[in-house]
Amino acid sequence: MKPGGPRHGRGAVSNEASRFSATTQEAVDDGWFPEEPSTLATQVSVETSRSVIARNQSPDIPFDQSLNPYRGCEHGCIYCYARPSHAYLGLSPGLDFETRLFAKPDAPQLLEKELAHPKYRCSPIALGANTDPYQPIEREWRITRQVLEVLQRARHPVTITTKSALIERDLDILSEMAAAGLANVQVSITTLDKALALKLEPRASAPHRRLLAVARLAAAGVPVKVMIAPVIPWLTDSEMERIVEKAAEHAAASAGYILLRLPREVESLFAEWLDAHYPLKGAHTLSLVALAHGGKIYDSGFGRRQVGSGEYAGLLARRFLHALKRHGLAAELPALDAGAFRAPEGKQLDLFR
Repeated sequence: MKPGGPRHGRGAVSNEASRFSATTQEAVDDGWFPEEPSTLATQVSVETSRSVIARNQSPDIPFDQSLNPYRGCEHGCIYCYARPSHAYLGLSPGLDFETRLFAKPDAPQLLEKELAHPKYRCSPIALGANTDPYQPIEREWRITRQVLEVLQRARHPVTITTKSALIERDLDILSEMAAAGLANVQVSITTLDKALALKLEPRASAPHRRLLAVARLAAAGVPVKVMIAPVIPWLTDSEMERIVEKAAEHAAASAGYILLRLPREVESLFAEWLDAHYPLKGAHTLSLVALAHGGKIYDSGFGRRQVGSGEYAGLLARRFLHALKRHGLAAELPALDAGAFRAPEGKQLDLFR
């Protein structure tokens, strides 16, 4: 294996240094033995925090509160816009992002404390806004389930975004919350091509398995939106109508899409991935990305960063709206109920119950 070559079960091709690092390392192939193993084990560290609810004021994001039980994501999606956040930890947005993970086991307790604060004002909390709450390590750590238990007791609305069929494990909680208007789910499907998905998002559930999860969530009464995220020019954009069709066949209530975003290090990591897996398509893919972002690879402007602008982006939008209409899907899920919230009682109050 030459330095920088693809590794089985991992998305990034290399381990580009953090932009905050004072030094960099470069692997060299001397023709004898590889300096790096062909496979990399996942390492999980514990992260402690003072608070767990993150807040945003972005006008093009449909929530103002989110919670991420984990930093980094073992799914290894090469296009993940959260990759640059690992640089703040002094780690690489490349392979480190998907192999050196951080779990927040105190998240349920911190959440309950924040919900009990007298100044807390209830609005839906998004799980999976940055990294997937049902990535493989959730099977062992079960932080997401504990967070859901806190939200269920408090009658607090929650929306979940995932690429994992592991969410079916928590149908008991989600179905009860959904019946009270307190939960919905977005299942992200990038492609229906299993071979392509294995390279793009190597440790996420297979596309057909995600569709089955959509059907099982819907059957349990949980409103589901299928997100075609991201739409990748030249690689996956031709599948848009087919994914909407499959979403409808599996009882999704809604569908949406997000155009490929390549902020900071994700640009070079994705270009490197294209060169390794689809060298003949790479230049055309990146040229279409730039065409949809005013000539730049990434446009951070609100209202444009999610869907792009210009002729190519406009064509995608028209195709998508036509597909929604044809298959009878809504653009959005019904709003969740924030009026049923019941703040957790503190331990001192529990003494007098």
